[in-house]
Amino acid sequence: MLFFPGKKNQTNRKLIERIILEKYNQYYRLAYSYVHNEADACDIVQNGAYKAMRGSDTLKNPEYAETWVYRIMLNECFGYLKKPGFLSYEAMQEENGMEAGAVEDTYTNVDLQRALETLPERDRAVVILKYFEDRKLEEIADILEENVSTVKSRLYRSIKKLRGILSDESNRNRYEQMCDSKVHLS
Repeated sequence: MLFFPGKKNQTNRKLIERIILEKYNQYYRLAYSYVHNEADACDIVQNGAYKAMRGSDTLKNPEYAETWVYRIMLNECFGYLKKPGFLSYEAMQEENGMEAGAVEDTYTNVDLQRALETLPERDRAVVILKYFEDRKLEEIADILEENVSTVKSRLYRSIKKLRGILSDESNRNRYEQMCDSKVHLS
């Protein structure tokens, strides 16, 4: 029985607030890796932060607070992508006749970005969490609420797919460069 009914809720709220402030950039990078638009990524993080703060009283184990908030942010990303009418920044640029990524594309490896987009959401999440957010497999399993062995399977399957996609693109790019150089020679 709690003698101070609001004390646990206030403690959780402060903990969640601290985590959000400390990890804001990580949450932003996660959201940006899904939507490729600064404004949309900010919206996702703000909505996730709001939901985490609002639901802080439902947090059962404070030691898992960081994983809990990360899971909320990931669900916000998935929810945003599933919204009807979601149009990625690249698609909007193509509709307007502009080159995709001409203004906001900060990725150094566009081929990798495109290859990641071909993966199913959960597989992409595992790769992003592991290689872009430097999370351990156990943490990823907690965040995605899956077994560690499932996360490992997803990761290795995704890496294999990415290698295949990237090697196909690299071969295709070499072929196109070769064809372009022959056209310039004649």
